[in-house]
Amino acid sequence: MNGSEFSWSEFFNMGGYAVFVWTSYGLALVMVVANIVSPIIERKRVISRIKRAIRRETNTGKAG
Repeated sequence: MNGSEFSWSEFFNMGGYAVFVWTSYGLALVMVVANIVSPIIERKRVISRIKRAIRRETNTGKAG
């Protein structure tokens, strides 16, 4: 390739290393998404746990 010719098939083939390159990109993308989604899910769990504890304390205070 001399710079003026561009082939998408050559780009996606990555010189014969496509399996390794695209797998690496895929795994990196999965890790980035997991690092974004995981804290959001954990935050929701913690908030619901705190709300449950507050409700439990409020109900216990009324009964006593």
